[in-house]
Amino acid sequence: MKKRKICIISGSRADYGLLYWVIKELQFSTLLEPLLVVTGMHLSHEFGSTVSEIEKDNFRIDSRVEMLLSSDSSAGVAKSVGLGVIGFSDSFSLLKPDLILILGDRFEIFAAVQTALFQKIPVAHIAGGDITEGAFDESIRHSISKMSHIHFPTNEQARHRLMLMGENPKYIFNVGSPGIDYIKRMNVISRAELEKQLNVSLREKNILITLHPTTIGKQKDIDIVNALLDALSELDEKFGLIFTLSNADPAGRMISERVRKFVEKKTNAWAFQSLGQHLFLNLLSNVNMVVGNSSSGLYEAPSFKIPTVNIGERQRGRLRASSVIDCFPSSNDIQKAINSAMQLDCSQVINPYGEGNSSREIRRILESIDDYNSLLSKHFYIQKEE
Repeated sequence: MKKRKICIISGSRADYGLLYWVIKELQFSTLLEPLLVVTGMHLSHEFGSTVSEIEKDNFRIDSRVEMLLSSDSSAGVAKSVGLGVIGFSDSFSLLKPDLILILGDRFEIFAAVQTALFQKIPVAHIAGGDITEGAFDESIRHSISKMSHIHFPTNEQARHRLMLMGENPKYIFNVGSPGIDYIKRMNVISRAELEKQLNVSLREKNILITLHPTTIGKQKDIDIVNALLDALSELDEKFGLIFTLSNADPAGRMISERVRKFVEKKTNAWAFQSLGQHLFLNLLSNVNMVVGNSSSGLYEAPSFKIPTVNIGERQRGRLRASSVIDCFPSSNDIQKAINSAMQLDCSQVINPYGEGNSSREIRRILESIDDYNSLLSKHFYIQKEE
């Protein structure tokens, strides 16, 4: 039997880390053939050329879609989406996939799904149904869901939202987050080896920090990053501060530049454009808390039994564990939240995003569906009251 071609799209360090074991599982399949298309920040030197991480993992890259403009403006992002549609149109025409498999809510992924819609290629979407009201990712995510045909939400609340959006409950599967799969199977290295590979000297207490643009919200990103850096300046030298830099959203470059200047003046601070999933997760296992507004503080950090200080509105509405402390983006509130996090006992925290078997479930479900094309014609399902 001819294998059906599953085209997986990855546009950043973030989604690749979550997709790693999904790609691996599909490689094990006797019924499905994974194709990998990389785009966005993966192909940008400015954002670490993280395509090299994929190559180190010995995954075959079937197509590269250049789409990211060197611009920190909303207009630049809109133009990048347009370039992406053109590039994905060429890639899909060449690869002729039977299904597109995508994760999340980035604008690069939005471009890919638009293209699939017009080329009549079914789409399977991981992590739909979530809420993040402080970012335009919120609208992108729900738009992708309406253009998708198979849904793999990461939690029960998200599954229910997809049903309320009129999606067919037969094809909505709560599989949890595939990021936990990586945590369960990760190769743990020693603290000394981690310090050697990162060329850092971890302190008595250590904080992992990632701040992305809010993109939608009342607070300005310049004020948020200044408040964060002011709060961190109040910590003494016993704290090690490890930053991963911002993404390609509007104002992302400004945030990264502010962080770089801050780090230059500190002996206890380091900044990385990208760590790769292996080093990132090993770093998570060696820090005392996560600070910022990245989804990793909600998705992955609870599995390591460490607290998260979640700043501002970017992740507003997303399901969170009891280890997450939300705070207003002012220096004083961030300081108070960090102090509270240092006292928080997270030993009994349960990660609400699954048990670490998401990738196998995704493979099993995709293998079990006989005809992807039969899903192209969608109906709006109205849920009956129980």
